Amino acid sequence: MVSQIFDVDKQLVFYGAYHSNKINILVHLVCVPLLLWSGFVMGCEVPVPFFPSFHHEFNRFLIFDFKGPAVVASLFLAYYFALEPVAALLYAPQLALVVLSATAFSYYQRYPYSKAAIIHGVAWIAQILGHGLAEKRAPTFLDNLLGAVVMAPFFVHIETLFYFGYKPDLHKRVQDGVEAEIARIKSAEKEKNNTAGKKEL
Repeated sequence: MVSQIFDVDKQLVFYGAYHSNKINILVHLVCVPLLLWSGFVMGCEVPVPFFPSFHHEFNRFLIFDFKGPAVVASLFLAYYFALEPVAALLYAPQLALVVLSATAFSYYQRYPYSKAAIIHGVAWIAQILGHGLAEKRAPTFLDNLLGAVVMAPFFVHIETLFYFGYKPDLHKRVQDGVEAEIARIKSAEKEKNNTAGKKEL
């Protein structure tokens, strides 16, 4: 079980099985970064226990605080390095920018947490609609909340890399795995419906 957590193929296949529709993928490409960024804004006041505070202002738009978002981002990135080091390295600057800009937003915007909460809520609604109307499947977090939250930013990032030709062998394995997983899920749902129908008779 633990080994599967660090198996990039299994993690991408699990997440991809819930995100195979092109419209739903596009919704996630837009909304997942917004969810991550707005979540970091709302977490900017969460201190890190037992560690001294550290603050550095690069400019008005990029600020670093050693608080909740920095710790969460570091843990996410460490996990991504364990999954797929090259993709994680390419994602590191983007994640750093998300943390720094979210922190700056919390300092210099009026009502930053209210604005971030609105963005967060709208992005969640858009994703749920994407699943219901386009994917026609329940969101990932209903089956695996932690996996969905942690994997979502990396899935969006690596899907973008795949589009530009990153590791075609990995891309092919994931595509094949997603197709097999979707077929398995549909077969299980069909069998479940047939069983329910027989019981009603």
